[in-house]
Amino acid sequence: MQEVAAECIRLGGQALAVPTNVTDEEAVKALARRAVDTFGRLDVWVNNAAVTLFARFEEAPSDVFRQVVETNLFGYVHGARAALPYFREQGSGILINVDSVVGAAPQPYTSAYVMTFAIRGLAGCLRMELHLDNAPDIHICTVMPATIDTPLFNHAANYTGRATKAMNPVYSAEQVADAIAGLVEKPQREVIVGQAGYMMVAQSTFVPELYERTMAQQVDQDHLQHKSAATTNGNLFEPTPEYPDVSGGWEHTGEMPQAVLSMAREAAQKLGLPTP
Repeated sequence: MQEVAAECIRLGGQALAVPTNVTDEEAVKALARRAVDTFGRLDVWVNNAAVTLFARFEEAPSDVFRQVVETNLFGYVHGARAALPYFREQGSGILINVDSVVGAAPQPYTSAYVMTFAIRGLAGCLRMELHLDNAPDIHICTVMPATIDTPLFNHAANYTGRATKAMNPVYSAEQVADAIAGLVEKPQREVIVGQAGYMMVAQSTFVPELYERTMAQQVDQDHLQHKSAATTNGNLFEPTPEYPDVSGGWEHTGEMPQAVLSMAREAAQKLGLPTP
């Protein structure tokens, strides 16, 4: 975090690094106060802290499963509860939740991770409450990336006995960063990052049985590797020093054939989403 702050300052901006445990609501509120005390106001809050667990549902230890929920779901709840009072006081603000496309198109082996993206439903609830409060300048946005080249998979908890990898197709982290920056300039309800994400959501919506069968096979054959791996809690309970970079080192394979891209655009239009 200190390295990122230093890079922001080198580029001419201002930055303050405040290590915060997002599972601790009071700590998250203290982070918001620190930001306002330092910069005078709070314009944008991005919830982005997330961890993941690979395990069959029955084989995931309860404390490990719960920690994913505490971080990914309650961490976002704490962030929203910390930011919204400042937004209401100012009369404006943008809350951006970095979700995952699996929140709308689930997959096996990651049930704890998938269910935490109930935050997509939370965003809808918050938008409706803000509508009732006549607060049109407070925006709630959701970013739903497909598979992104980050160290998430390197840091994952794993109880499958098999090594994990980023599932193809893989997109760059910079695409997610661009989407977040775009929402700051022009807030939208939801944005999918990665063309494959549009196809996943469309298939899950219109042909759910087919989607579940094909995604089950894809995850089993591509997300999990056919080589053994030791059981690990990854970074669920404490940081891991390995892979401190933006990239997880996964090959970017995200381009889609033109015919498939056309189908993705058509599906996005039917779902009322921005077209890829």
